[in-house]
Amino acid sequence: MSNRFDEFIKRVKDKRGATAVAPVATLDDERSVVAAYARWAPVYDPIFGVATGIARKSAVMTLNKLPAGRILEVGVGTGISLPIYKPAHRLVGVDLSPDMLSRAEKRVARRKLKNVESLHEMDAANLSFPDESYDAAVAMFVMTVVPDPDRVLDEIVRVVRPGGHVLLVNHFSVDKGPRAAIEKSLTKYSGALGWRPEFSIDNVLGHPRLKLTSRRDLPPADLFTLLLFDRL
Repeated sequence: MSNRFDEFIKRVKDKRGATAVAPVATLDDERSVVAAYARWAPVYDPIFGVATGIARKSAVMTLNKLPAGRILEVGVGTGISLPIYKPAHRLVGVDLSPDMLSRAEKRVARRKLKNVESLHEMDAANLSFPDESYDAAVAMFVMTVVPDPDRVLDEIVRVVRPGGHVLLVNHFSVDKGPRAAIEKSLTKYSGALGWRPEFSIDNVLGHPRLKLTSRRDLPPADLFTLLLFDRL
């Protein structure tokens, strides 16, 4: 597994065509995240968009069952999820990566998504929105990416009104077995990958203003978990 993944990493190209990077151990600041997603932006949809497609659709379908409202998508990326929302929802997206966001803007224009109010280049740990300004917020595959997941979750909770909803979809690591060994072996590549392969679900549970109402493991192979919270 390790040798095959080493070869994969060597083939990853950045947007200038240069070899990606040697293994990088951390995602400790915003610059490392932006650099990682500058490399991934051109190939994100055909690679990760396919791998995470079922999980993304499950998340949006869950939100589509809610009454029409204003929804914040944190880590909107290339905007791959935006066309799936029901038109009655009003959408705002934020992302730290300008390379990913430019693709989201083009998607919105191309698909004529009139329910997308705005897209912003913004740090999820410092959202520039008023308190309680959204009916729901969703973060898909975000919590393992950001340098300070606790701060990001606090910000998400802050901008959602009491009685609203917070939805997280993410890969969470396991403690034992073959999958745990693989996750541990990939940890040294966190910076190159743009996410942390080892990240416990406990990191996002137990927030004092969130009540967990639904938890579902999702394909492929239960690699992803959907968590739906009520905002207290």
